[in-house]
Amino acid sequence: MHDIRPELRNCTICRDRFAVTATEHAPRPVVWFDPGARLLIASQAPGARAHASQKPFTDPSGKRLRDWLGLDEAQFYDRGRVAIVPMAFCFPGYDAQGSDLPPPKVCAETWRAQALAMLPDLRLTLLIGGYSIAWHLGRKMPVTEAVRDAQAHGAGIFALPHPSWRNTGWMKRNPWFEAEILPELRRRVTDAMND
Repeated sequence: MHDIRPELRNCTICRDRFAVTATEHAPRPVVWFDPGARLLIASQAPGARAHASQKPFTDPSGKRLRDWLGLDEAQFYDRGRVAIVPMAFCFPGYDAQGSDLPPPKVCAETWRAQALAMLPDLRLTLLIGGYSIAWHLGRKMPVTEAVRDAQAHGAGIFALPHPSWRNTGWMKRNPWFEAEILPELRRRVTDAMND
């Protein structure tokens, strides 16, 4: 198995793209996975805080995600057990209105298959948000539909909305998520981590 992590940490394919964003930042891939991981968090892209800290989910969305999964910080950040492989490894930046830019497709096209090939021991894959859901399921579908149909994706895949504060309204409109989905999610995470 070829270890792509050193090369991935030095990737600059989006340098020109990031230079013209409102943030005018340079690429800084956040690489957080080791072979042997059992749980894959297939997220969207690092946020500004993760870009600065070089640690994924170092913001309120990370706290919410850990609560959803029933994992403490030590468990969540154990790279030997939890792989965090986003659709783009760098913070995409903000547009002129301060909104998050989407993960550049070139990142997944360049790195995703190679990163996943380094993770042969996965027992559960969590698809976080629309970009990840579309890539892994091979088709675009509304996030609500993908999350509600959790059982339809197979035992090894679980779709989730992004844990961002922006989705608090979605959670209030969909109380079944907290009542029905989260208990099953926690059970499957525990099974994957303890097998």
